[in-house]
Amino acid sequence: MIIRTERPDDISAIFQVEAAAFETDMEARLVDILRGDGDLTVSLVAENDGEIVGHIALSPMQGPVRTMGLGPVAVRPDLQKRGIGSKLINAALDIARNMDIQAVFLLGHAEYYPRFGFSPELAAPFTSPFAGPNFMAKELEKDCLKDKTGKVEYAPGFSKI
Repeated sequence: MIIRTERPDDISAIFQVEAAAFETDMEARLVDILRGDGDLTVSLVAENDGEIVGHIALSPMQGPVRTMGLGPVAVRPDLQKRGIGSKLINAALDIARNMDIQAVFLLGHAEYYPRFGFSPELAAPFTSPFAGPNFMAKELEKDCLKDKTGKVEYAPGFSKI
């Protein structure tokens, strides 16, 4: 399996993986909207034997430091719990670090994302339409969120779905 940047011929397969991984196609539509708006800053796929089996997105955010939003993250349901999502997340975080991003926010499962260093406590001082226990942050630069508060805003595409 390889993790690589999406190509134009992957778009249909990405939509299918995103739609299959979630209860609705909302996340799949979000990825298409972000791409169309030019806000799909990072779009990685997991490819296995020429087939797209996973996808992850990073998009710009407005916040008190250089910030990106991670997600959606999707793995084909029959291949979940095999480390594909972890590989996608780690690859996306590495890219964010190389882009000098200081913090990454996400909305996701409170039981899953803390293993990657995401914390609802780090996100709690920030206002967002997605605030709550599933709204989490990870510092890529140590203490960059310390003593910070304010509003964090996702790319406009998030409000279009």
